[in-house]
Order: sequence, then C-alpha cells, then structure tokens
Amino acid sequence: MSDQSQSLTIQTESVPNKKRIRIAVALVYFSMGLCFSSWASRIPDIKTALHLNDALFGSILFALPAGQFLMMPFSGKLVTRFGSHRVLLFALPAYTICLSNMGLVQEGWQLAIALFLFGLSGNMCNISINTQGIAAERLYGRPIMASFHGGWSLAGFTGALIGLAMINLKVPPYWHFVTVILIVWTIVWINYPFLVRSMPTNTSEEPRRKFFNKPDGILLQLGIIGFCSMASEGAMFDWSGIYFKDVVKAPPSLVILGYTSFMIMMATGRFLADYLISKIGRKRLLQVCGLMISTGLFTSVVFPFLIPSTIAFMIVGLGVSSIVPTVYSAAGRHAKVPPGIALATVSSVSFLGFLMGPPLIGYISAAAGLRYSFAVIGVFGIGIALLVSKIKALQDVAG
Repeated sequence: MSDQSQSLTIQTESVPNKKRIRIAVALVYFSMGLCFSSWASRIPDIKTALHLNDALFGSILFALPAGQFLMMPFSGKLVTRFGSHRVLLFALPAYTICLSNMGLVQEGWQLAIALFLFGLSGNMCNISINTQGIAAERLYGRPIMASFHGGWSLAGFTGALIGLAMINLKVPPYWHFVTVILIVWTIVWINYPFLVRSMPTNTSEEPRRKFFNKPDGILLQLGIIGFCSMASEGAMFDWSGIYFKDVVKAPPSLVILGYTSFMIMMATGRFLADYLISKIGRKRLLQVCGLMISTGLFTSVVFPFLIPSTIAFMIVGLGVSSIVPTVYSAAGRHAKVPPGIALATVSSVSFLGFLMGPPLIGYISAAAGLRYSFAVIGVFGIGIALLVSKIKALQDVAG
C-alpha cells in the first residue's frame, strides 16, 4: 500500500453508497461557501457603518487571511491525526459562530478580531472539507473535485441572492448571519453521518516531520499557481461590491450585481471543469483560465460601466473557477505526503495571495484609485498562464 493510501484509509464497512457520499460532501462545501458569501454580501454595509476609508479597510482585511495562514500548520496535522470528518464537525459550526460575530461589531478593531477568528476556523474547514473531497474523488476513481468546488461557488451565488434580499428588506447583518447559521447547522446535522470516515493516521508509524520544514518542490509549484488565482479571487470577494459602488456608480440595489455575476460564472465553470479537463487537459485549461482573469479585470478597468463591468466580472469568474480545484486535487494525490499535509502546504502558499490581494487593492486605491488597483491584480492572470506553461509538476502529479 502506498504512503498516500495509508494516510487516508477509508472505513469501508461504515461507508454508504458513493452517490450519497458525494451529495454529503458537496453540501458541506456548499455550507462553507454560504458562510463566506454571506460575509462578502454585507461588506459594503459594514464598511459604511464603521466609517472606514479604503486604506484602513484594506488593513483590517489582513486579519482574515492572517488567521487562515496562522492555522495552516495545525489544520493539516489535526486532519491527519484525527480524521477530516471529526475536525469538520467542530470547525464548521465554529465558522458560523464567527460569522455572526461580524454582525455585532461597532469598531474597526472589533471587525479585525472577528475576521481573524473567522480565518482560524475557516482554515480548519478548508483543509478538512478538501480532504473529504479527495477521499470521495478516490472512491469514484475519476476527477470530481471541481464539482465540489462548484458547490462552494453555487453557495456563493445563493449567499449573494440572500444578501441582496436581506439588504433590500433592511435586515441588519447580525440577523442575516443568524439565519445562515440555522441553514448550515441543519445541513451538517443531516449529512454528517454520510461523510467519508477516514481513519486517523498512526503517527508513530510515520517518519517524524519538523513543525516547519522545507516545502516539497512539486507542492510549492502548485501553490504558486494557487497564489496568483487566490489573489484575484480575494480581490473579487472583498472589493467587487465596493468597485460597483464607487467606480461603476451602480444604484444601491445593484451594488451586489458584480459579485453575483462573478459567483454565478465561477460556479458554472467549476461544474464544467471536470468535463473540460477530459477534453483539453489540465495544462491547457489552466492557461485559458489565467488569460480570462486578466481579460476580465482589464475590461472592467477600461470600461467602468454597469453592463461592461458585469460581463467583465463574469469572465473573471470563469477564469478563477478551475484553478484552485485543480491544484488541490493534484496536491491530494501526491504519492509521498498525506493529503491533509499536502493540502495545508499548497494552501499556505496559495493563501498568501488571499493575504496580499485585498489589502494591496486598498493601498493602491488610496494612492491612485480603485481602477488602477484592479489593473495591477489583472497581471496575476497573465502570471498564471506563463507559470502553467513552464511547470511540468502538474501533469506529473495529476496524471
């Protein structure tokens, strides 16, 4: 048995049919996406209520990815030691509670603390949920990871619609977030029995790893691709609503249109990605995705009007759709590193993009304007296309 198989042994005697597993795993992806999109949909309201300028708000946004990044060395070890399903049972409810806390903030520093805790719990969710996705993909014996991330994106679209309704009904963010808690806890309660029961790794039988050791070269290369994608993705999550409000000058009821259009196309792209991989290959797909990110962002800068910017954000959504699922799937299939550790390594590098992207936009916006900051982020898409063309590791790992 390979090292990877040993690290994620499935308790087959307690596993239900594969289709029900896939539904359960997809729904936990959906739950996490619903939480994040609920926060994103209320960003303009919370920023306005706290009277924060772009630079200060950009600094506060550091707190979320900082919490994610700080938790990464621990999340992979927890998942490997205790099993992803056990970590998930704690992490996802904690994630919802941290979400509701952001609806109670009265000062900028309180928002920073709430976002930091949201990041801590979010990283545990991210590693445990993606480990579940890898286990389910192994059961199916074919690529299905992108469809799981499609569930996350579908939740983003759903969360945006719920947010739009809550905004127009003038529901305060806290009660909006409490509604999301009830939805997510119901989903977890119904589907937890059907998650993959991965056996915890017997750490005494594995070589002892240093707490901070040099990343595997293949995983580092995958992480760099994820870095460029997540910098663009983070910019869209945190700043798309503000861009439509301040640059596009959209009516208040349509401020969320940019974010919604982005999420719709990101979900669509993820549900199509597995099919496209079988037709044109992973490398070609990722190159096209990188160019779409740049095309969309540059278009929104050159034509900052409602219809062109909406179409541009849709193109960006298609561009970012397949990159993270592809690199995560490749990382989880690494022959020498347990899936939880491999995912944590790739996530550590990738989330540096999430860490740097949104605050970078805030600083550039304060100095030169929000349009210029989106143009800078657009360069990352070109970077993805160039990196993928030179990196052979993706094919080496993913086959």
